Amino acid sequence: MFDLHQIFKRQRKYIFFLLAIYVLGWGFTRYQSVFLGLIVGTAISFYSLWLLVRKYRQFSEAMEHGRKIRSLGTAARMAAAGFGVLISAQYPEYVHLIGLVIGLMTIYIVIMIDYFFYAAFNREER
Repeated sequence: MFDLHQIFKRQRKYIFFLLAIYVLGWGFTRYQSVFLGLIVGTAISFYSLWLLVRKYRQFSEAMEHGRKIRSLGTAARMAAAGFGVLISAQYPEYVHLIGLVIGLMTIYIVIMIDYFFYAAFNREER
């Protein structure tokens, strides 16, 4: 069906590329708080993806061996997003809240774009 390792590697490359663009924007524009919000939000978003992939692997292994797993880490991902919002609330002059929220949504946009590119360019493999 799909290889989770390859999907995660592709999406990780896209996220690192976006983070590099955000760092350049932070360094060379006057919108440093917006770009820092994007950086923090995207980093938390990437952490959430990494955590989800790790929990999915544990879930798959548990299902193969007939064990149960507690959860897929939803509370930890929500806590990480809440932590980012707390950082933005504590330091609003450095971390822009709207930029942080857009950064938190970045991984979902990357997942959708990755799926569309993969589906469009790999038709012969299906």
